[in-house]
Amino acid sequence: MIFGNKGSERFLDAVAGFEAAVRERDTDRSQQYFQDLHRFFGKAGDQEFRQAGPRLAAILDEVPPGPRATVAVIVGACVERGADASACGPRILAGLAETLDGARECCERWAATGGGDLPDPQAEEPHPDLFERVGPDAAVAWLTLHQWEMASVAMLNHAAVRTDLDAGTRARLFRTLRSVEEASGHDFKCLAYALLVLDDEPLVVLHRPTGTGYALRMTGIGDNFQLHTLLADVLVGGGHVPGRAPSAEEAAVCRDQPGQVHTTGSFNLVTPTGEWVWNEGTPSDIPVVDGVRLLVLDPPPYERSWPSGRFFPHMTGDLVLERVLGPEEAGRLLAGCVTKDG
Repeated sequence: MIFGNKGSERFLDAVAGFEAAVRERDTDRSQQYFQDLHRFFGKAGDQEFRQAGPRLAAILDEVPPGPRATVAVIVGACVERGADASACGPRILAGLAETLDGARECCERWAATGGGDLPDPQAEEPHPDLFERVGPDAAVAWLTLHQWEMASVAMLNHAAVRTDLDAGTRARLFRTLRSVEEASGHDFKCLAYALLVLDDEPLVVLHRPTGTGYALRMTGIGDNFQLHTLLADVLVGGGHVPGRAPSAEEAAVCRDQPGQVHTTGSFNLVTPTGEWVWNEGTPSDIPVVDGVRLLVLDPPPYERSWPSGRFFPHMTGDLVLERVLGPEEAGRLLAGCVTKDG
């Protein structure tokens, strides 16, 4: 305990020193305390992380672009240890937006100056021509985007941050990210999936073999593997449709418990027009029909199994049954859906 408290004090001392040095634009002291942040981070306790996260987030704009990304990662780690995501999230996501714009500019300049494979942003040494060809700001944006991805996902793990992010801003972030991925050939899947997470989202599910329908509400579900398991838990486990119900543990790891548990699929997820909704995708792939996402469940054409769990281990997910559709309503909706054989 004595050593733990001493380490904690040193971490908060490093935070205070870094804050002061950054605001005073003292480069040497900033570098010294920047190193101390790393040195004492592992010895800090949850109370210190709760204090440090918002304080470091508040000075992000004043930190130079290169180390700014590393500080953002530290803020993300503080949030994972209990710091207020709502207090830290806006600064992190603003930094992400700026970095994505810079990364897109990097891709454009790289293509305009001869093209070729864009350098690996996580290589030990940056490409010797990168800074000359795209300029320092665009180069730093590209090289630090993976750090902003980590920090931003740590924020987006929290429903309060996701719901406070207005739809227009979220859409712009996602479009810019997709343009960077397409232009660079590099994948930022975790960030893309985090930006696609739906909260308090109505979902109507039609079970074709029984002709029944269900109105549900989903939140915090990272991918369709997770959704598939929760559908089976609610509908099969709830006694509404036949099939294999996941165990309590299989369902729990898809909601809020750590780890992964082997499971076997119960359905084939299909759009109303007959296309498969792949488990590898996200619930945002489910089309909206008359203002509500509409999903059809067919029998599985073959056995699928996977490790059930959460794509985002720190994100709580849930799927709740709100009502069973009446036979006429379910029949009408199913009548407008294409069968699996077209």
